[in-house]
Amino acid sequence: MILAIESSCDESALALFDPARGLCGEWVHTQIALHSEYGGVVPDLASREHLKNFPALLHCLPADFSPAQISRLAVTRGPGLAGCLALGLALAKALSLAWQKPLTGINHLRGHLFSPFIGLHAAAPEEFPSRFAALLPHLGLVVSGGNTLLVELDAGGKVTVLAQTVDDAAGEAFDKGAKLLGMPYPGGALIEKIAREGNPAAFDFPRGIPEKTDPRLSFSGLKTSLRYKLEKMDDATLASALPDLCASYQGAIIAQLLAKTKTQLRARRFASIGLSGGVSNNKTLRAAFAALAEKNRLPLLVAEPKHTGDNAGMIAFAAFADAALPPPDTANWALNFAPSLTIDTP
Repeated sequence: MILAIESSCDESALALFDPARGLCGEWVHTQIALHSEYGGVVPDLASREHLKNFPALLHCLPADFSPAQISRLAVTRGPGLAGCLALGLALAKALSLAWQKPLTGINHLRGHLFSPFIGLHAAAPEEFPSRFAALLPHLGLVVSGGNTLLVELDAGGKVTVLAQTVDDAAGEAFDKGAKLLGMPYPGGALIEKIAREGNPAAFDFPRGIPEKTDPRLSFSGLKTSLRYKLEKMDDATLASALPDLCASYQGAIIAQLLAKTKTQLRARRFASIGLSGGVSNNKTLRAAFAALAEKNRLPLLVAEPKHTGDNAGMIAFAAFADAALPPPDTANWALNFAPSLTIDTP
């Protein structure tokens, strides 16, 4: 089995993965309530909470758990907040030394990329290698609060970035838009909820870089456009227009993600499409990608809601499934964290 540790931002998480059965235990301590009063994650506060939370999470492991049951440990090494990554890595190295188990460093973004395949493995662990191979090359959209990437995953585990944001991530655009609208952090889910009652065509918002062949995504102009519209509204006008504003703002984000994905589907051959990261919980986005996959006669794999945010389950699974990973570190001290790690680096 693999014991995984995730601490890239404000979630402290552990998970146990058995290649013969799948995930057999996941534990997460969230800090959302703590950071919401500040309107976003406070790095020093997040690091301090990891220091407090991980000892308690270790006590959540099954009563009959023994280090002898695991073959190795896996830990998020980046990208993320330096102090938070350092805390998780310190715990991983301590356990690796105490238990004399090798340690694998995992790219958090690649964890998201592999997360849609967790259910495929759970359904039939013994058939996973052949079923997984049949879905490659895979076109994956990783869309979260800190990252928006469209990538290709090939049979050898090589990841090629096909499109990415040049400024804000899609999740960041949701949260910043919500803040402008007077909603508490994190506000992306509130925009989605209110948008259900609105008309997505009511307001004209920019949809990033319009050239179809341009691989760049951009969301900063969208946020600025919303701010300018709000400056022209009084409180009563805003209250009545809020559902339409939310629906139009959300629609502009999703339209851009769809447009860049369609471009890649026209340019290359893929065997499957994937959707992962925190923003993939958005039901409108999921429905749009389901329709896109059906039109292109490709299977769509979407991460389960519990594996869309920062979690150790996807880190454990990536340690098992990522063919590009180097051998586990048996020296225990060589591994270091990398706050700016990119998805194409195992």
